[in-house]
Amino acid sequence: MKKSGNLPLRLLIGVIAGTALGLLIPQGSTLPFADAVVNIAGTVKYVLGQIINFCVPLIIIGFIAPSITKLGSSATRLLGVAIVTAYVSSVLAALMSMGAGYAIIPHLNIAAAAKEGVGLPVPFELAIPQIMPVMSALVFSVLIGLSAVWTKAKTVAAILEEFQNIVLDIVKRVVIPILPCFIAATFFQLGWNGSITKQLPIFLIAIVIVMAGHYIWLAVLYGAAGAYSGRSGIEVVKHYGPAYLTAVGTMSSAATLAVALQCAHRSKNLRSDMVDFGVPLFANIHLCGSVLTEVFFCMTVSQVLYGKLPAPGTMALFCVLLAVFAIGAPGVPGGTVVASLGLISGVLGFDNAGQGLMLAIFALQDSFGTACNVTGDGALTLILTGYAEKHNIKEG
Repeated sequence: MKKSGNLPLRLLIGVIAGTALGLLIPQGSTLPFADAVVNIAGTVKYVLGQIINFCVPLIIIGFIAPSITKLGSSATRLLGVAIVTAYVSSVLAALMSMGAGYAIIPHLNIAAAAKEGVGLPVPFELAIPQIMPVMSALVFSVLIGLSAVWTKAKTVAAILEEFQNIVLDIVKRVVIPILPCFIAATFFQLGWNGSITKQLPIFLIAIVIVMAGHYIWLAVLYGAAGAYSGRSGIEVVKHYGPAYLTAVGTMSSAATLAVALQCAHRSKNLRSDMVDFGVPLFANIHLCGSVLTEVFFCMTVSQVLYGKLPAPGTMALFCVLLAVFAIGAPGVPGGTVVASLGLISGVLGFDNAGQGLMLAIFALQDSFGTACNVTGDGALTLILTGYAEKHNIKEG
């Protein structure tokens, strides 16, 4: 992810403030102005949820289609290998996380927390329908992006790039600023109806499990890269400590890029030209840690709020599509989960409560997902090094 600013702090404040107020004014409270506070919170949650959902198709079109035109217009063999490698890494990480979810989540003893509880009243409704369904936006994005590449439509590509900038500003100036308020209202509801006391410990456990999953996937990734290239993956990853810590501290792959390049150049097993080419590219398209995290959290939220895990076929489809979204995810805090809100609602069927929980929990641990992304880039660069040598691509 790119620079995150103080969004995690604002989200944390929103979680704490919303939860505290909900516990202070529980359902059935006779405190003065309790009904007014509950009605305001319900209205805020509903209206902001409508705005966020309206922006989802715009985000999909604004980032998937231009990403295809940018990658396609400069497509070379090495670039193609890099894109395929990044996608495979992300989708396999997602599938591993899915398998872990089915194996672990049913044994977390969270059946008692499966009831969402009473929803907040919404005295004022402002329906804001999406301009098109989520899957229509995805298919449109892919087709228009590929068609622009095939026909070399420079004007369309330029329009899509400008539209991407517009949507990015919408995300930065509208979606991101309202997230803390939306999440505060969501956690107010959880405190108000008594769900938070059951759900919070579960999500803390899920965060620990996800962090363990990051390290397991990095071990798999570096093992596979070493086996393919014939070079030691350990010799590469041992240099990545400073980059990992920088990513944790900044929550930013962009801010970590200079450190990551230095770490990668210290490895004798990585070709210098592959480092200069691969590390900056993978910083934008390889989000294995973020994808792994989102899949496990989605399954946890589904079990907690709706009392069941998604069907295996549904989750597999979600994993395959999520890896596509990750390549074109916007460079904003929690960009992966923001870009995939349409999948979360359209494929998994999450309502506003589920989306709010996903946004909050994902953003609060995003630094570790970013650190996994950055560290994993070294393994993919090792694969590029092996590919270049196997196919006699001269260093340059």
